[in-house]
Amino acid sequence: MTANGWLQFLIFIALLLALMRPLGLYMARVLEGERTFLTPLFRPIERLIYRVCGIRSDEEMTWREYTVALLLFSFVSMLLTYLIERVQHFLPWNPQHLAGVAPDLAWNTAASFTTNTNWQSYTPETTMSYFTQMAGLAYHNFLSGAIGIAVAVALVRGIARKESKTIGNFWVDATRATLYILLPICLIFAPILIQQGVVQNMKPYTAAAPLEQPNQPQTIAQGPVASQEAIKMLGTNGGGFFNANSAHPFENPTPLTNLLEMFAIFLIPAGLTVTLGKMSGSPGHGWAVFACMAALFIAGFVTVYWAESQPNPILHGINQHVSALQSGGNMEGKDVRFGISQSSLFATVTTDASCGAVNSMHDSFTPLGGMVVLANIMLGEVVFGGVGAGLYGILIYVVLAVFIAGLMVGRTPEYLGKKIESYDVKMAMLYVLIFPLIILGLTAVSVLSPQMGLSSLNNNGPHGLSEILYAFTSGAGNNGSAFMGLNANTHWYNLSLGFTMLIGRFLMMIPMLALAGNLAQKKSVPPSPGTFPVNTGLFTVLLSGVILIVGALTFFPVLSLGPILEHLLLHAGQLF
Repeated sequence: MTANGWLQFLIFIALLLALMRPLGLYMARVLEGERTFLTPLFRPIERLIYRVCGIRSDEEMTWREYTVALLLFSFVSMLLTYLIERVQHFLPWNPQHLAGVAPDLAWNTAASFTTNTNWQSYTPETTMSYFTQMAGLAYHNFLSGAIGIAVAVALVRGIARKESKTIGNFWVDATRATLYILLPICLIFAPILIQQGVVQNMKPYTAAAPLEQPNQPQTIAQGPVASQEAIKMLGTNGGGFFNANSAHPFENPTPLTNLLEMFAIFLIPAGLTVTLGKMSGSPGHGWAVFACMAALFIAGFVTVYWAESQPNPILHGINQHVSALQSGGNMEGKDVRFGISQSSLFATVTTDASCGAVNSMHDSFTPLGGMVVLANIMLGEVVFGGVGAGLYGILIYVVLAVFIAGLMVGRTPEYLGKKIESYDVKMAMLYVLIFPLIILGLTAVSVLSPQMGLSSLNNNGPHGLSEILYAFTSGAGNNGSAFMGLNANTHWYNLSLGFTMLIGRFLMMIPMLALAGNLAQKKSVPPSPGTFPVNTGLFTVLLSGVILIVGALTFFPVLSLGPILEHLLLHAGQLF
């Protein structure tokens, strides 16, 4: 742990604090249909989209109509992506003449990108054509992010509205999120990446003759990378154009791109807390939610940074301290361009958000460092989380925290003027319980199935368990990162992880939207002496405690059999 490492962390935090508020206020104006500085440019395009698609932008939807529209749109777009993958060898922009994708892998990938997970059980540069990357995968990078924003705002409307049967119009929300938020930022971000050295072309791969072995040419993959990299980060998608993801110099060539890519991951999730405060009429509540996210994020980063800075206890008699000649600590699986501090920060950011982009290999982290990035996802990725998904995820915990506070004082819980009743708590608990059920259930099936679950595992013991557990946690949390020691490109993992990603995205959205619809119908009640304020530091502490307790009680037993046990055995001299 060095002063330079901490300075880089403080620069990241300062940049986030400087820009999250203006972006959050801008997003509130966009999603409420108010005029912004981009309205003259994009409003004609927006109206044209509505006219071509037959959308009545002035008609709002009930929560059931909103849910049906979301599910139908996602299903059709997933089917289209599946078809593109299967027939890509007949489609243009395939200079490497890559074959069509196998059925199970195409299903897994279509489900992955539709759900904003971007889990990749394949090597992108040898599997997907340029057309598939752009028309199939980058398309979902925009739309899955826009859907997350739309659903989060629908829940915020449910909280803010009084005696209303509607929560907005899905088609309008998704269109505005894409047109006014995601697209303009990407149009700024992508050229910056190109200027820094990120590749953007449509050329065939280059064959280069190495100096030492000129008779064995090396194939250098390239393509339209920068355009996909921008939305990959901003939309918290994470799927890389290359297998090495953001550790590849064509995706992440400089320290500046590394900083900007991490910043892009957190920018919209952090800004949405300001949007929450603006739309709900309680800016203090938005900042209290942000404070909870920030506290959990900082605690996670400090733990990972400390764990990765520790010397390996297996290496006896070797100087592993930081000096001018060496980084010290655990540099296995890390890029020397970024070192331990930026690798630890990137890993924490990408698992706090449902992004999944990596600039180092989480499988090579120390057991405790790997446990933290795994636990970040297990918390439900509510520590900023994915675009939109992080906000509506933490608002579920807000409902539970308010309910617990009401039980403590013996009064009906109230949240921003709405009484929290049994139906609201049931929907919140249904949302919370689906997540561990799918993770722990399928992990258990995989561990107990030598032919299906264990045959493609490269490590045994507690580390092997962590690899399987991480895969299903990443899928259910729509993160997409992996421990990499597991070959998931098998029939079992392609199918099971595909269903895991769909359940973790859409089955959890349904009770959340039902909660939004029920809250919107409620009357507003004035605060009473027993009302627990949700804009104070005490509420931030309570909310953080609820998130940690739910995560700890649910996943601590399996974590004790995985990374915690591995940590103890490592100090006893045993490796896996």
